[in-house]
Amino acid sequence: MFRRWSGAAGAVVLAVVLTGCGGEPAPAPDSKASPEAGAEPSASASAGPQAAGERAVLAAYEGMWRELAVAVQKPSAGGTRIEDYASGEALATVRRDVRTVREAGTRANGRLGHEPEVTKMDPGASPPTATVRDCVDLKDWETTRDGTPVPLPSGQPMRYRTTAQVEQWDDGRWRVITYTQHGEQAC
Repeated sequence: MFRRWSGAAGAVVLAVVLTGCGGEPAPAPDSKASPEAGAEPSASASAGPQAAGERAVLAAYEGMWRELAVAVQKPSAGGTRIEDYASGEALATVRRDVRTVREAGTRANGRLGHEPEVTKMDPGASPPTATVRDCVDLKDWETTRDGTPVPLPSGQPMRYRTTAQVEQWDDGRWRVITYTQHGEQAC
């Protein structure tokens, strides 16, 4: 239901997804320990294989949001690295959201806040999987049309939950396969 908003509301949703934790694109990855890195590891992550896996999962999740934010600010996925971080249903949703923003004539500006955490890791699954829960904060985010702010949909909390399913591919990288925005769930 949350995904069926009008163009303006969809722009708000998409903009949140693309911005990432800091709102700024991360530097290109240069670490073999976390090839999709670029985002800071979470404060709860410590040493060990489980923590390294969680950092890699969060880097993929945050990378998807960062690239989505870039795409909705243009609005075009061209020139982004979204496919490095998202696949399957998540990638289809990103593409649909970017198209919605473009067709609505809106642009996204500002920064989205995030508080992602890995709530489940299953490294023994085939492929290995993880679940991420996040609290998206719209406080510093604005959607505009022709330079005029577009208000949030009525009833939209400024902070709401999202969840994502992430899986590790044969190349060792984690990719977001699905993400769901729970716009009705304040956090």
